[in-house]
Amino acid sequence: MARVVDLLQYLLEERGSDLLVKVGSAPCLRRNGRLERTTLDALRPEQIEALAAEILPESKAAEFQETGETDLAYSVPGLGRFRVNVYRQRGSVSLAIRRVVPGAPAIADLGVPPIVADLAAQRDGLIVVAGPAAAGKTTTASAMIDHINAANARHIVTVEDPIEVLHSDREAIVSQREVGSDTTNVADALRRISRQDADVVFVSDLPDADSVREALAVAAAGRLVIAVLNTLSATDTISWMIDRFPPHQQGSARSLLGRVLRGVVCQRLVDRADGRGRVAVVESLVGTHKVRDAIIDGGDPMLLERLMSEGEYHGMATFDQALFQLFSDEYVSLDEALERAIHPEDFRIAVQQAGLATLR
Repeated sequence: MARVVDLLQYLLEERGSDLLVKVGSAPCLRRNGRLERTTLDALRPEQIEALAAEILPESKAAEFQETGETDLAYSVPGLGRFRVNVYRQRGSVSLAIRRVVPGAPAIADLGVPPIVADLAAQRDGLIVVAGPAAAGKTTTASAMIDHINAANARHIVTVEDPIEVLHSDREAIVSQREVGSDTTNVADALRRISRQDADVVFVSDLPDADSVREALAVAAAGRLVIAVLNTLSATDTISWMIDRFPPHQQGSARSLLGRVLRGVVCQRLVDRADGRGRVAVVESLVGTHKVRDAIIDGGDPMLLERLMSEGEYHGMATFDQALFQLFSDEYVSLDEALERAIHPEDFRIAVQQAGLATLR
Protein backbone atom coordinates (compact mmCIF):
# COMPACT_ATOMS: atom_id res chain seq x y z
CA MET A 1 0.00 0.00 0.00
CA ALA A 2 1.35 3.42 -0.97
CA ARG A 3 2.18 5.78 1.89
CA VAL A 4 2.21 9.56 1.96
CA VAL A 5 5.73 9.63 3.37
CA ASP A 6 7.00 7.60 0.38
CA LEU A 7 5.53 10.09 -2.09
CA LEU A 8 6.98 13.04 -0.17
CA GLN A 9 10.39 11.38 -0.01
CA TYR A 10 10.24 10.81 -3.78
CA LEU A 11 9.36 14.47 -4.36
CA LEU A 12 12.41 15.58 -2.37
CA GLU A 13 14.80 13.06 -3.92
CA GLU A 14 13.79 14.11 -7.43
CA ARG A 15 14.16 17.82 -6.55
CA GLY A 16 10.61 18.52 -7.65
CA SER A 17 8.39 21.36 -6.56
CA ASP A 18 5.02 19.60 -6.97
CA LEU A 19 3.59 16.10 -7.21
CA LEU A 20 0.18 15.42 -8.79
CA VAL A 21 -1.62 12.20 -7.92
CA LYS A 22 -4.80 11.05 -9.67
CA VAL A 23 -6.55 7.79 -10.49
CA GLY A 24 -5.55 6.03 -13.70
CA SER A 25 -2.18 7.72 -14.28
CA ALA A 26 1.28 7.51 -12.80
CA PRO A 27 1.95 10.45 -10.45
CA CYS A 28 3.41 13.48 -12.24
CA LEU A 29 6.31 15.59 -10.97
CA ARG A 30 6.86 19.29 -11.65
CA ARG A 31 10.52 20.24 -11.85
CA ASN A 32 11.77 23.70 -12.80
CA GLY A 33 8.25 24.54 -13.96
CA ARG A 34 7.91 21.56 -16.30
CA LEU A 35 5.54 18.64 -15.71
CA GLU A 36 7.09 15.17 -16.07
CA ARG A 37 5.56 11.71 -15.80
CA THR A 38 7.22 9.54 -13.18
CA THR A 39 8.02 5.83 -13.20
CA LEU A 40 5.83 5.32 -10.12
CA ASP A 41 2.90 2.95 -10.38
CA ALA A 42 -0.56 4.35 -11.03
CA LEU A 43 -2.72 4.27 -7.89
CA ARG A 44 -6.19 2.81 -7.55
CA PRO A 45 -9.10 4.90 -6.19
CA GLU A 46 -9.03 3.23 -2.79
CA GLN A 47 -5.29 3.83 -2.48
CA ILE A 48 -5.62 7.56 -3.06
CA GLU A 49 -8.58 7.72 -0.69
CA ALA A 50 -6.38 6.08 1.96
CA LEU A 51 -3.64 8.66 1.32
CA ALA A 52 -6.13 11.48 1.78
CA ALA A 53 -7.49 9.93 4.98
CA GLU A 54 -3.92 9.68 6.28
CA ILE A 55 -3.25 13.42 6.06
CA LEU A 56 -6.65 15.05 6.60
CA PRO A 57 -7.48 16.14 10.16
CA GLU A 58 -11.11 15.87 11.18
CA SER A 59 -12.00 19.48 10.32
CA LYS A 60 -10.41 19.29 6.88
CA ALA A 61 -11.99 15.91 6.19
CA ALA A 62 -15.41 17.43 6.95
CA GLU A 63 -14.67 20.37 4.62
CA PHE A 64 -13.61 17.96 1.89
CA GLN A 65 -16.79 15.91 2.24
CA GLU A 66 -18.91 19.06 2.07
CA THR A 67 -17.17 20.96 -0.72
CA GLY A 68 -15.16 18.38 -2.65
CA GLU A 69 -11.83 20.11 -1.99
CA THR A 70 -9.64 21.40 0.82
CA ASP A 71 -6.18 22.90 1.43
CA LEU A 72 -3.84 22.14 4.28
CA ALA A 73 -0.22 22.31 5.38
CA TYR A 74 1.31 18.93 6.19
CA SER A 75 4.56 18.39 8.10
CA VAL A 76 6.72 15.28 8.37
CA PRO A 77 9.72 15.23 10.74
CA GLY A 78 12.90 14.89 8.72
CA LEU A 79 11.19 15.75 5.42
CA GLY A 80 9.74 19.21 5.99
CA ARG A 81 6.48 21.02 5.24
CA PHE A 82 4.20 20.58 2.27
CA ARG A 83 1.11 22.34 0.97
CA VAL A 84 -1.55 19.85 -0.06
CA ASN A 85 -4.78 20.29 -1.97
CA VAL A 86 -7.19 17.35 -1.85
CA TYR A 87 -9.93 17.51 -4.48
CA ARG A 88 -12.36 15.40 -6.45
CA GLN A 89 -12.26 14.95 -10.22
CA ARG A 90 -14.64 12.69 -12.11
CA GLY A 91 -15.83 11.36 -8.77
CA SER A 92 -12.43 10.21 -7.51
CA VAL A 93 -9.97 11.73 -5.04
CA SER A 94 -6.84 13.51 -6.29
CA LEU A 95 -3.89 15.18 -4.57
CA ALA A 96 -1.73 18.16 -5.49
CA ILE A 97 1.32 18.31 -3.22
CA ARG A 98 3.75 21.23 -3.16
CA ARG A 99 7.06 21.26 -1.32
CA VAL A 100 7.56 24.26 0.97
CA VAL A 101 11.19 25.32 1.15
CA PRO A 102 12.18 25.40 4.85
CA GLY A 103 12.64 28.83 6.38
CA ALA A 104 12.37 32.20 4.72
CA PRO A 105 15.18 33.14 2.33
CA ALA A 106 16.93 36.49 2.50
CA ILE A 107 15.70 39.02 -0.05
CA ALA A 108 19.27 39.36 -1.32
CA ASP A 109 19.35 35.64 -2.17
CA LEU A 110 16.27 35.78 -4.40
CA GLY A 111 17.81 37.79 -7.20
CA VAL A 112 14.96 40.31 -7.07
CA PRO A 113 15.52 44.07 -7.59
CA PRO A 114 16.34 46.36 -4.62
CA ILE A 115 12.82 47.84 -4.65
CA VAL A 116 11.56 44.67 -2.89
CA ALA A 117 13.72 45.41 0.18
CA ASP A 118 12.85 49.11 -0.05
CA LEU A 119 9.14 48.31 0.08
CA ALA A 120 9.65 45.94 3.03
CA ALA A 121 11.18 48.89 4.91
CA GLN A 122 7.97 50.93 4.68
CA ARG A 123 6.25 51.78 7.96
CA ASP A 124 2.67 51.67 6.73
CA GLY A 125 0.47 51.34 3.67
CA LEU A 126 -0.28 48.47 1.27
CA ILE A 127 2.22 46.34 -0.63
CA VAL A 128 0.96 43.71 -3.07
CA VAL A 129 3.05 40.74 -4.19
CA ALA A 130 1.39 39.51 -7.36
CA GLY A 131 1.88 37.03 -10.18
CA PRO A 132 0.42 33.89 -11.73
CA ALA A 133 0.29 30.54 -9.97
CA ALA A 134 3.65 28.96 -9.05
CA ALA A 135 5.57 32.20 -9.62
CA GLY A 136 7.32 32.30 -6.24
CA LYS A 137 5.01 34.89 -4.68
CA THR A 138 4.94 33.15 -1.29
CA THR A 139 8.74 32.95 -1.25
CA THR A 140 9.12 36.66 -1.99
CA ALA A 141 6.47 37.67 0.56
CA SER A 142 8.05 35.42 3.21
CA ALA A 143 11.44 36.99 2.53
CA MET A 144 9.91 40.43 3.07
CA ILE A 145 8.38 39.30 6.37
CA ASP A 146 11.72 37.84 7.44
CA HIS A 147 13.44 41.11 6.47
CA ILE A 148 11.11 43.02 8.79
CA ASN A 149 11.41 40.36 11.49
CA ALA A 150 15.20 40.61 11.50
CA ALA A 151 15.41 44.39 11.62
CA ASN A 152 12.47 45.83 13.56
CA ALA A 153 10.83 45.37 16.95
CA ARG A 154 7.29 45.12 15.59
CA HIS A 155 4.30 42.82 15.98
CA ILE A 156 3.70 40.92 12.74
CA VAL A 157 0.36 39.14 12.38
CA THR A 158 -0.14 36.81 9.42
CA VAL A 159 -3.43 35.50 8.04
CA GLU A 160 -2.69 32.46 5.88
CA ASP A 161 -4.56 29.68 4.12
CA PRO A 162 -2.69 27.53 4.93
CA ILE A 163 0.44 28.49 6.88
CA GLU A 164 3.41 27.52 4.74
CA VAL A 165 6.58 29.14 6.06
CA LEU A 166 7.11 29.17 9.83
CA HIS A 167 8.62 32.39 11.23
CA SER A 168 10.42 32.35 14.58
CA ASP A 169 10.53 35.53 16.65
CA ARG A 170 13.68 37.58 16.01
CA GLU A 171 13.59 41.32 16.62
CA ALA A 172 9.86 41.18 15.95
CA ILE A 173 7.08 39.07 17.43
CA VAL A 174 5.30 36.98 14.78
CA SER A 175 1.78 35.66 15.32
CA GLN A 176 0.72 33.30 12.52
CA ARG A 177 -2.99 32.59 12.08
CA GLU A 178 -4.41 29.95 9.77
CA VAL A 179 -7.82 30.30 8.18
CA GLY A 180 -10.05 27.48 9.34
CA SER A 181 -8.22 26.62 12.55
CA ASP A 182 -7.31 30.02 14.06
CA THR A 183 -9.89 32.27 12.36
CA THR A 184 -13.01 31.73 10.30
CA ASN A 185 -12.04 33.78 7.24
CA VAL A 186 -9.66 36.48 6.01
CA ALA A 187 -12.08 39.39 6.33
CA ASP A 188 -12.96 38.59 9.96
CA ALA A 189 -9.28 38.22 10.86
CA LEU A 190 -8.44 41.60 9.32
CA ARG A 191 -11.41 43.23 11.03
CA ARG A 192 -9.97 42.29 14.43
CA ILE A 193 -6.35 43.22 13.72
CA SER A 194 -6.59 46.49 15.64
CA ARG A 195 -7.34 44.58 18.86
CA GLN A 196 -4.19 42.48 18.42
CA ASP A 197 -1.79 45.45 18.47
CA ALA A 198 -0.38 44.54 15.07
CA ASP A 199 2.16 46.75 13.31
CA VAL A 200 2.56 44.60 10.19
CA VAL A 201 -0.04 42.32 8.60
CA PHE A 202 0.65 39.63 6.01
CA VAL A 203 -2.27 38.13 4.07
CA SER A 204 -1.67 35.12 1.83
CA ASP A 205 -4.74 35.92 -0.29
CA LEU A 206 -7.59 38.40 -0.59
CA PRO A 207 -10.34 36.03 -1.78
CA ASP A 208 -13.33 38.38 -1.86
CA ALA A 209 -14.57 41.95 -1.76
CA ASP A 210 -14.82 41.99 2.04
CA SER A 211 -11.18 40.99 2.48
CA VAL A 212 -10.02 43.66 0.00
CA ARG A 213 -12.08 46.28 1.81
CA GLU A 214 -10.69 45.26 5.22
CA ALA A 215 -7.08 45.16 3.93
CA LEU A 216 -7.41 48.73 2.66
CA ALA A 217 -8.94 49.82 5.98
CA VAL A 218 -6.09 48.23 7.95
CA ALA A 219 -3.51 50.00 5.76
CA ALA A 220 -5.39 53.30 6.09
CA ALA A 221 -5.23 52.94 9.88
CA GLY A 222 -1.44 53.22 9.80
CA ARG A 223 -0.34 49.58 9.58
CA LEU A 224 1.81 47.95 6.94
CA VAL A 225 -0.13 45.34 4.95
CA ILE A 226 1.60 42.87 2.63
CA ALA A 227 -0.90 40.93 0.52
CA VAL A 228 -0.48 38.22 -2.11
CA LEU A 229 -2.70 38.18 -5.21
CA ASN A 230 -2.93 35.90 -8.24
CA THR A 231 -2.92 38.61 -10.88
CA LEU A 232 -0.83 38.78 -14.05
CA SER A 233 0.55 42.33 -13.96
CA ALA A 234 0.78 45.42 -11.77
CA THR A 235 -1.94 47.18 -13.74
CA ASP A 236 -4.16 44.09 -13.57
CA THR A 237 -3.67 44.12 -9.79
CA ILE A 238 -4.99 47.68 -9.48
CA SER A 239 -7.97 46.93 -11.73
CA TRP A 240 -8.75 43.67 -9.93
CA MET A 241 -8.87 45.33 -6.52
CA ILE A 242 -11.11 48.16 -7.71
CA ASP A 243 -13.41 45.74 -9.54
CA ARG A 244 -14.14 43.94 -6.24
CA PHE A 245 -16.32 46.91 -5.33
CA PRO A 246 -19.78 47.69 -6.78
CA PRO A 247 -19.78 50.56 -9.31
CA HIS A 248 -21.14 53.15 -6.89
CA GLN A 249 -18.26 52.47 -4.46
CA GLN A 250 -15.39 52.31 -6.95
CA GLY A 251 -14.64 56.04 -6.79
CA SER A 252 -14.05 55.95 -3.04
CA ALA A 253 -12.14 52.66 -3.40
CA ARG A 254 -9.78 54.25 -5.94
CA SER A 255 -9.26 57.18 -3.62
CA LEU A 256 -8.42 54.91 -0.69
CA LEU A 257 -6.18 52.61 -2.74
CA GLY A 258 -4.34 55.59 -4.20
CA ARG A 259 -3.75 56.94 -0.71
CA VAL A 260 -2.42 53.74 0.90
CA LEU A 261 -0.62 51.96 -1.97
CA ARG A 262 3.14 51.77 -1.45
CA GLY A 263 3.89 49.39 -4.29
CA VAL A 264 3.08 46.33 -6.38
CA VAL A 265 5.69 43.76 -7.31
CA CYS A 266 4.46 41.29 -9.90
CA GLN A 267 6.75 38.42 -10.75
CA ARG A 268 7.00 35.50 -13.14
CA LEU A 269 9.60 32.76 -13.34
CA VAL A 270 11.52 32.17 -16.58
CA ASP A 271 14.19 29.61 -17.49
CA ARG A 272 17.80 30.56 -16.85
CA ALA A 273 20.14 30.55 -19.83
CA ASP A 274 22.60 28.24 -18.00
CA GLY A 275 19.92 25.61 -17.37
CA ARG A 276 20.20 25.97 -13.59
CA GLY A 277 16.54 26.40 -12.76
CA ARG A 278 14.54 29.59 -13.14
CA VAL A 279 14.89 33.27 -12.30
CA ALA A 280 12.25 35.80 -11.27
CA VAL A 281 11.32 38.62 -13.61
CA VAL A 282 9.89 41.36 -11.38
CA GLU A 283 7.61 44.12 -12.62
CA SER A 284 7.39 46.93 -10.07
CA LEU A 285 4.95 49.77 -9.58
CA VAL A 286 5.77 52.23 -6.79
CA GLY A 287 3.17 54.48 -5.17
CA THR A 288 4.67 57.82 -6.19
CA HIS A 289 2.49 60.94 -6.28
CA LYS A 290 1.93 60.51 -10.01
CA VAL A 291 0.95 56.86 -9.61
CA ARG A 292 -1.40 57.65 -6.75
CA ASP A 293 -3.03 60.46 -8.73
CA ALA A 294 -3.42 58.13 -11.73
CA ILE A 295 -5.18 55.52 -9.57
CA ILE A 296 -7.48 58.08 -8.00
CA ASP A 297 -8.33 59.56 -11.42
CA GLY A 298 -9.39 56.19 -12.79
CA GLY A 299 -6.41 53.86 -12.84
CA ASP A 300 -5.96 53.92 -16.63
CA PRO A 301 -3.73 50.89 -17.40
CA MET A 302 -1.93 52.66 -20.27
CA LEU A 303 -1.00 55.57 -18.03
CA LEU A 304 0.19 53.30 -15.21
CA GLU A 305 2.24 51.30 -17.72
CA ARG A 306 3.89 54.50 -18.98
CA LEU A 307 4.63 55.69 -15.44
CA MET A 308 6.27 52.35 -14.73
CA SER A 309 8.38 52.52 -17.89
CA GLU A 310 9.55 56.03 -16.99
CA GLY A 311 9.99 55.42 -13.27
CA GLU A 312 13.46 53.84 -13.10
CA TYR A 313 14.58 56.51 -10.60
CA HIS A 314 11.92 55.29 -8.17
CA GLY A 315 12.74 51.60 -8.72
CA MET A 316 9.95 50.94 -11.20
CA ALA A 317 10.15 48.70 -14.26
CA THR A 318 7.70 47.05 -16.60
CA PHE A 319 7.89 43.30 -17.11
CA ASP A 320 9.67 43.69 -20.44
CA GLN A 321 12.17 46.16 -18.97
CA ALA A 322 12.99 43.75 -16.13
CA LEU A 323 13.26 40.89 -18.65
CA PHE A 324 15.57 42.99 -20.86
CA GLN A 325 17.87 43.61 -17.91
CA LEU A 326 18.09 39.88 -17.18
CA PHE A 327 18.79 39.20 -20.86
CA SER A 328 21.48 41.91 -20.93
CA ASP A 329 23.11 40.29 -17.88
CA GLU A 330 22.98 36.90 -19.69
CA TYR A 331 20.70 35.29 -17.14
CA VAL A 332 18.06 34.64 -19.82
CA SER A 333 18.52 33.53 -23.43
CA LEU A 334 17.18 35.55 -26.34
CA ASP A 335 14.77 32.77 -27.33
CA GLU A 336 13.34 32.55 -23.83
CA ALA A 337 13.10 36.33 -23.53
CA LEU A 338 11.25 36.70 -26.83
CA GLU A 339 8.88 33.88 -25.90
CA ARG A 340 8.06 35.46 -22.52
CA ALA A 341 8.04 39.15 -23.45
CA ILE A 342 4.70 40.96 -23.31
CA HIS A 343 5.59 42.87 -26.50
CA PRO A 344 8.07 40.57 -28.31
CA GLU A 345 8.50 42.75 -31.40
CA ASP A 346 9.31 45.81 -29.31
CA PHE A 347 11.67 43.64 -27.27
CA ARG A 348 13.46 42.45 -30.41
CA ILE A 349 13.89 46.05 -31.59
CA ALA A 350 15.30 47.08 -28.20
CA VAL A 351 17.79 44.21 -28.36
CA GLN A 352 18.96 45.23 -31.83
CA GLN A 353 19.24 48.90 -30.87
CA ALA A 354 21.35 47.96 -27.86
CA GLY A 355 23.63 45.83 -30.04
CA LEU A 356 22.86 42.72 -28.02
CA ALA A 357 21.37 40.54 -30.76
CA THR A 358 24.32 38.15 -30.69
CA LEU A 359 23.90 37.36 -27.00
CA ARG A 360 22.25 33.98 -26.37
